[in-house]
Amino acid sequence: MTLAELFAPFGLKAPPLEVRGIALDSRRVEEGFVFVAVPGIPLPHRKPLDGHDFIPEALKRGAIAVVGERALALPVPYLRVRDAREALAHLSRRLHGEPDRRLALLGVTGSKGKSTTASLLHHLLQAGGGGAALLSTLGLRLGEEARPPLGHFTTPEAPEVYAFLREAADRGLKAGVLEVSSHALALKRVEGLTFRIGVFVSFYPDDHLDFHGTPEAYFGAKALLVERAELAVLNAALPHLERLRARPHLLFGPGGEVWGEGLREEAGGLRFTLHTPWGSGEAFLPMLGAYNLENALAASAAALAHGLPLEGVLEGLATFRGVPGRMEVVQKEPFRVVIDFAHTGKSLEAALKTLRATTRGRLLLVVGAAGERDPRRREDIGRVAARLADKAFFTEEDHRTEDLGGILQALAQAAEREGGTYELVPDRKEAIFRALAEAQEGDTVLLAGKGHEHTLERGTLALPWDEKAVALEALRALGHLGQGPGPGKGGL
Repeated sequence: MTLAELFAPFGLKAPPLEVRGIALDSRRVEEGFVFVAVPGIPLPHRKPLDGHDFIPEALKRGAIAVVGERALALPVPYLRVRDAREALAHLSRRLHGEPDRRLALLGVTGSKGKSTTASLLHHLLQAGGGGAALLSTLGLRLGEEARPPLGHFTTPEAPEVYAFLREAADRGLKAGVLEVSSHALALKRVEGLTFRIGVFVSFYPDDHLDFHGTPEAYFGAKALLVERAELAVLNAALPHLERLRARPHLLFGPGGEVWGEGLREEAGGLRFTLHTPWGSGEAFLPMLGAYNLENALAASAAALAHGLPLEGVLEGLATFRGVPGRMEVVQKEPFRVVIDFAHTGKSLEAALKTLRATTRGRLLLVVGAAGERDPRRREDIGRVAARLADKAFFTEEDHRTEDLGGILQALAQAAEREGGTYELVPDRKEAIFRALAEAQEGDTVLLAGKGHEHTLERGTLALPWDEKAVALEALRALGHLGQGPGPGKGGL
C-alpha cells in the first residue's frame, strides 16, 4: 500500500511512497515506516514518555511520514489527529487489508482465567477441524504452529495484532481467538475489530487499579469487548450483569444456560456433567483445580455458540494438553515441583489450596510481586503466602525500576502480620535453588508468578528467563531430579 492510499481516508494528500510498516516505538522504525507519536500514560510510579519527543529519532531511522496530536511542521508528510492511539489502530487495519473481515473473531477477557480459556477455546476449534489462530499471553498459534508471544503484553499493540490477523487470514484459517486485556481495550490496541463472540470469564474489582483508577473504570474497559461482539458469552456471576445482558448473550455457570454438575476432582483432572442448550454429556478435562471448571464452561459455551457440535466439544475437552506455566508439573517424585502464573493474592490462594489437597508433606512457595503495579497486590500476596504455605521464599518478579528491597519488605511485613515463615532471597534463581534444596519427600514446591514468561525485568532490562529450565537445572544440580510428568504433559 502507498502512503497516498493509507492517508486518503484522513483527507491528507501524500506521495505514492510504499509503506513498509507502522510503529509507535521509534526504536522499531525502519526505512519506509510510518511513525505514530503516541502520548504516554501517566502512572503513579513514573513520568510518562511521549512519542512526540522521539520523532527526530524516527526520522533518522527512515520514517517516511509521522502521525501525531500536536501542531508540528516536519520535513515529511504529517497527519495530525485527535487521538493517536485510535489512528494507530485504524491505520494498521487499513495497511493490512482489514483481515478481520476474513476471520470469525472470538475474544476472551477476564480478571483471571482468560489465558486458559483462550487456549482451550483455540484447542476446541482446532479439534473441530475449522482451523484457527490464537493470540494470547502464552504465545501465538497459526493452526498448530506455535510461536512465542509478541513482547510482555497480554495483547500486543495494534500493528502487531493486525499483522498477525493478516497472516492468519492469508493462510486460509477461518477463526481467530484473541486474549484481550483491559489495558488493550482501554488503549485501543484492538480498535476497529468486531468480534463474533466476546467471552467475559471473570471479574475481580481490585485488579489493575493503578492503571484504571476505579473498579468501575476497570469493569467498563473489559465490558468494551462484549459491547463490540455479536454474541456475548458471560459468566452468570459477573457484577453489573444487567448492563451486559442488553446484547444477545449466553450465560455460563450456576444459573446459566451452560453449566456443570457433579464436579469430581481426580488425580488426572476434572470430571463433570456438561449441560447446554445443545444437550448434555459427561465431560473430562485433564487439568486440576476446581476453578478450571469455570474456564471449561466458558470455552465450551463459546465453541458451541460458534457452531461446534456437543460431541466435538466433549472430545476436545478430554484431549486438551494443558497450558504451559499454568499448574505445570515439572517433577512428581520424590517431591512435586509445580510452576504457575499466579501473581495476585486471589490466584495464589486458588493455586495453594488446590495443591494443599494433594500434598502429603509441606507446601513450599517461591513468589514475588511485580514493580510498577498496584502496591496493594504485595499485601495480598504476602498474607496469602503466610496463611497457606508452610514456608515462603520471597524473591524478585519483574521489579522493573522500583526498589526490589522495598517490594520484598512489603511482602515480609504482610507475612509477619499473619505469623508466616519466610526467607527473603532477592535473586530468583537462588530462591528456586534454596526452596528445592529444602524440599523433602512428599512436599510440594510451587514456583509462582512467572509461569510461561520468557523475560525477567530488572530495572530497564528484560533479561531472558525460563522458569522451567531453571527448576530443572536446580533439580539436576541438587541430585533430586526424579519422576517428571511425562513428555509433553502440562497439568497435574
